[in-house]
Amino acid sequence: MTMKAQFMFLILLFLSLACADKKQPYEEYPIPEEKPKYHLFTSDEFAMGVDLSYVNQIEDHGGVYRDSSKVRDPFRIMKVHGANMVRVRLWHNPVWVRTAYNNQQKPLYSGLADVIKSIQRAKALGLAVNLDIHYSDSWADPGKQKPPVAWESITSLQVLKDSVYNYTFSVLSKLNKQGLMPEMVQIGNETNCGLMMTGTKTGFPNLDGCNNRWQELGSVLNSGIKAVRDVAVNSMVKTKVALHVADPKNVYWWFEQITTSGAVTDYDIIGMSYYPLWHTTVSFANFPALVTKLKNDFQKKVMIVETAYPWTSEFADSYNNQFGSQPPLSGYPFTKEGQCKFLIDLCQNTISAGGSGVIYWEPAWISSQLKDLWGTGSSWENATFFDFTGNVIPSIDYMRYNYTIPK
Repeated sequence: MTMKAQFMFLILLFLSLACADKKQPYEEYPIPEEKPKYHLFTSDEFAMGVDLSYVNQIEDHGGVYRDSSKVRDPFRIMKVHGANMVRVRLWHNPVWVRTAYNNQQKPLYSGLADVIKSIQRAKALGLAVNLDIHYSDSWADPGKQKPPVAWESITSLQVLKDSVYNYTFSVLSKLNKQGLMPEMVQIGNETNCGLMMTGTKTGFPNLDGCNNRWQELGSVLNSGIKAVRDVAVNSMVKTKVALHVADPKNVYWWFEQITTSGAVTDYDIIGMSYYPLWHTTVSFANFPALVTKLKNDFQKKVMIVETAYPWTSEFADSYNNQFGSQPPLSGYPFTKEGQCKFLIDLCQNTISAGGSGVIYWEPAWISSQLKDLWGTGSSWENATFFDFTGNVIPSIDYMRYNYTIPK
């Protein structure tokens, strides 16, 4: 047996034993009530966010979370260590999940029922929620913006606008009736060129802004935004609307185009993905100047809605990791200390530049028997806030660091 095979066997043995722990209720884990020595942000002041979209699926497939070696609720772990917002993604009808598991009884993870469960867990702890609506049955990102199967035969722009409005309105109305209205809603995910514009059937409306279809794209985005506003009128929560683009180099251009050519102005937050190991055009040192310019020129809040950095280049399973093969940023080695320093500096730079939040993407995607379209386990376990035994690592406490707040 090879060294890696031995390591994999031990991990799987650990996971099988850990499942026994999961059957027990979470031990009481009080959130400190005493006034902290540091400034604890509210989500309105500065969102210290964590995307926990995978947690329900991970827990269903053997993943166990620990703090100080005791089994804990991962949502509460994040709250205790300073998080004030949870981000969750919503797919339209992710039936492919059952195909991945070859099990027609599987929950549709990141479908509405699963999202309701996650929002309930977050709201029960007083955490704000960012609902990231992908308008797709699976991942939507710069390279994939495939319409839901239910909409793929649409040929009228007006029908597509109505579909986006009615779907968004229905989802939020259901949440609002249950006291689960999100504090923030993203109309699309990493819409660098547009929504629902890849793998489309002949006649499907063209929403490709990169092909000068800004007007069509803008009209569909405005339909989603209007649905948020219409539900929020009857909610105690006055939900903020975010638009989301990947890579800082694209952000100013995109928002300039969508505002002018697309006539989209009724949004609250400029959201961006910023993974400095991938997004290298705007340097880490120059990033704060971009945040300030975006805030001043568009008069909107600016947030990083996705970021991450690895704490090791090692692995815990056979699913290839997305981070670790790149050279680290200067001054930020792939260590727990390096990850922590990166996050503290990123948050401080964003705060100083006038930004409104940083959301870490999938800090709880630890290795388990979770299956997705590409593998089993995690391609992110070396960039989480947990070690390979599922125990919290110190870098999680960047969320309650004593940041300097501009006056």
